[in-house]
Amino acid sequence: QVQLVESVGGLLQAGGSLRLSCTASGNIFSTNYMAWYRQAPGQQRELVSRIDNAGSTNYADSVKGRFTISRDNAKNTVYLQMDNLKPEDTAVYYCNAGVWVPGTSSTDFKYFEIWGQGTLVTDSS
Repeated sequence: QVQLVESVGGLLQAGGSLRLSCTASGNIFSTNYMAWYRQAPGQQRELVSRIDNAGSTNYADSVKGRFTISRDNAKNTVYLQMDNLKPEDTAVYYCNAGVWVPGTSSTDFKYFEIWGQGTLVTDSS
């Protein structure tokens, strides 16, 4: 079974920092992209940041210059360093990844897009 397990979120303090991590586990051959989404109360889920397997990144305009995404391919882990946090960063953060999983033969692979369970980052004020 392939799954994404996120670290526990935390309390957000304006101007403060938090770091999220997410690890893909199970019978994974390789991981393509890894990404973070978030969903604030009453709003749609939105892409926060994405990193591909070559290390290319993109960010939502609202977090550019404040958030940094990185990954450790050996550990199938993606990180989201969140600095200069704002109250509007309050949301449930979801990890997302595209993974290749071995199939029934050595040349057979299946591609899945999987999601973590979500981790809450909430304003402490």
